[in-house]
Amino acid sequence: MPTNDALLGMLPEHLLLGGIVAAIITVLLRQGRTLVLPVAVLSVLAAAGAAFWLGGAGTTVEPFPGQFVVTPPVLMTKGMLLLLAVPVLLMSRTEFEDGEFSILLLSSLYGMSLLPSAASALVLFLGLELMSIPVYALIVLAFRRPASAESALKYIVLSGAASAMFLMGLSLIYGETGSLSVAAFAQSVSATDPLTRTALVLVVSALFLKGAVVPFHAWAPDTYEGASIPVTAFMATLSKGGVMLVAWRLFDGAELTGPLVGIVAALPLVSIVWGNIAAIRQQSLRRMIAYSSIAHAGYLFYALLGSSSGRLEAITFYVVVYAAANLLAFAVVPTAATDEERDRLDRLDGLFHRDPLAASLIAVAMLSLAGLPPLPGFTAKFLIFRSVVAAGYSAYAVLGLIGSFLGLYFYLRVIQRMFMSAGEGARTTGNGQALARVAGVLCLLATAVLTIAPGWALARL
Repeated sequence: MPTNDALLGMLPEHLLLGGIVAAIITVLLRQGRTLVLPVAVLSVLAAAGAAFWLGGAGTTVEPFPGQFVVTPPVLMTKGMLLLLAVPVLLMSRTEFEDGEFSILLLSSLYGMSLLPSAASALVLFLGLELMSIPVYALIVLAFRRPASAESALKYIVLSGAASAMFLMGLSLIYGETGSLSVAAFAQSVSATDPLTRTALVLVVSALFLKGAVVPFHAWAPDTYEGASIPVTAFMATLSKGGVMLVAWRLFDGAELTGPLVGIVAALPLVSIVWGNIAAIRQQSLRRMIAYSSIAHAGYLFYALLGSSSGRLEAITFYVVVYAAANLLAFAVVPTAATDEERDRLDRLDGLFHRDPLAASLIAVAMLSLAGLPPLPGFTAKFLIFRSVVAAGYSAYAVLGLIGSFLGLYFYLRVIQRMFMSAGEGARTTGNGQALARVAGVLCLLATAVLTIAPGWALARL
């Protein structure tokens, strides 16, 4: 392993690690509130900048042969996802004061950055767990309601069960092939023996559980509702994106065949329909977003049905668009005296008359999540369904498209509440809210760029 390759290929990870160390030292020096957040933001920006620089230069290296691979599309994917962490950090200023949030978030981002470069199941599992474990602590870090502890416990138990299933499936593949490489897993997709098929079902089920696909979705609404807004925003966007990177890495180069097609088509389809229907009845903003994320997980896993050559492009673009819209909505949610009160959907009634900017930003986010043109949510869904049709699964694409129309109601209901309803006056600004507004503006700019020039972003994936 040439030293230069290790330093260059893992530069984004090294910068994140440096940020973690610097943040810990800052906290130990009792400067948590004033300096940790800037340190974390600068670390993430530096890591994203390094990824874009290396990707633009066409860097292709293998710092650890058979374990860690760096290519331009992988680097661009890392850079885009890391940039989305900046709004989350800015939003955290209103909820977290002592610096622990920034340290845990950087740790989770470090694990996430390993996933697209993983060339072996060992690194893949390591990255997945490094991404997931800090989230357990993040859920209870800002203890806002009694349900937070229960939410964290549910997340730990079910995430642990998913990890066990994932490991069991990978161990069976290793027993069959004698290799831990992701290429060996991809080659096993076309196998017909019962043991390998069992292993594939275990791995796919674990990914469904991590991604909250029906019927493995039970933890998501409770966990999202019990966590604070910045943590919910992170779980609903970047954490879900990390799971999809694991799925892409494992199935990269493989075309789904046999019963696996039915599993990957049927359960995500049910997830699309059930997530959109269940979201209609919610009176909690975070529970509504949770069921929305269940539906969007279905769209994302649909990408596995398409051709292998376009999966990373479709998944990355969808995750970026979906994350930008969700973060845009979360960043400008009106403040309230208690967390439960802030989470109520009726707090949005008449918001346009009290805070036109916040209402307009949330409306843009809802329309993008609904997939209405010309916003980038439409382009993202188009890429997914186009790949499914091109792969010959037109019936699944049509059913998924019909299911997506069910989501229009609850997204438009939010807009109706803000613009066409009368509500009590509510404070929409407070201490630290200026940074949250900055986060919202950044997400709006990202959404605008993806709306005007989606081809520019896709050309770099």
